[in-house]
Amino acid sequence: MKVLLIRFGAIGDLVLTTPVLRCLKKKFPDAALHFVLLREHRAVLEPNPHLAQLHFYERGHAFASSLRNLGFDHVVDLQNDEASRVLTREMGVEPLRVNTHHWEHRLFTSLRWNLLPKEHQADRNLDTVSPLGVVNDGEGLDFFIPHEAEVPMHDIPAAQQLGYLALVIGASKHTKRLPVAQLKTLCARIGHPIILLGGPEDAARGEEIRQADDIKIYNACGKFSLHESADLLRRAKLVITHDTGLMHIAAALKKPIIALWGSTVPEQGMTPYYGSRFLARDPSPSVGFGVKLWCRPCTRTGRDKCPLGHFKCMKQQDLEAIARAAEERLWKRAD
Repeated sequence: MKVLLIRFGAIGDLVLTTPVLRCLKKKFPDAALHFVLLREHRAVLEPNPHLAQLHFYERGHAFASSLRNLGFDHVVDLQNDEASRVLTREMGVEPLRVNTHHWEHRLFTSLRWNLLPKEHQADRNLDTVSPLGVVNDGEGLDFFIPHEAEVPMHDIPAAQQLGYLALVIGASKHTKRLPVAQLKTLCARIGHPIILLGGPEDAARGEEIRQADDIKIYNACGKFSLHESADLLRRAKLVITHDTGLMHIAAALKKPIIALWGSTVPEQGMTPYYGSRFLARDPSPSVGFGVKLWCRPCTRTGRDKCPLGHFKCMKQQDLEAIARAAEERLWKRAD
């Protein structure tokens, strides 16, 4: 049996598909699972043992024809946009398609009418394969860190070697990130060693934050690969993060999370997802902070700038409450 799954999204979107892969393999142990994704995000799924092969998306008949010739028994479209519909049409298949609730999202972000079902995106993905008899095993998300990506202790500064809080300062869009001034204030109010995480594009912002206290704060942005950054998340006592891919990786690693919400909101179905089995042991592994504003959410995926110009959703975050929640959770884990 051969199954093709399609998802063109970024890091977090791909991590949210991992329960589908695991549960498909549990239902069909001998199935060969193939996955179509964007080449630049291959690192997210390359180490996943449930996958037989990755295919990097290309527009055009040639790519669709190459997939069609592989003779898949089932095709699962977890993207469900124009590009994925064109691909499956050119393959000549009728796939199982995820329900994206497109119009409900549009109403929520334009008129603030929330008609979305109270369902996580990971569960929507799993619902897509329910016609195949696949059921949710309750184990949450997966993220596999290769052994060679484990960060040596000598690459972690001495101040952080006995324990640290991971602060994810990056996000794909401006309206999902705390400004540097707020991040500096937050770090000052946390009495614990901190490692800043993000990509190369976050390195300059991280350096500005680090300069406030170059002993307590280590700027790891851009210095480590995705898997190495995930290993630093795995070792952290607590993760404070924006709505971004590393948030979902932290949830896959079952880390306690404080999530900071700006132009997006938890009701859109992208909160840290742990799975029912973990939640039975720890009912509240994450907590979220956001500002109550009539203009939220203004987007499903983030914006390059605040459409109203004030950016209150991040500038008015209660930094004292966030720092207090961090200290409480760190002490709770110490107990």
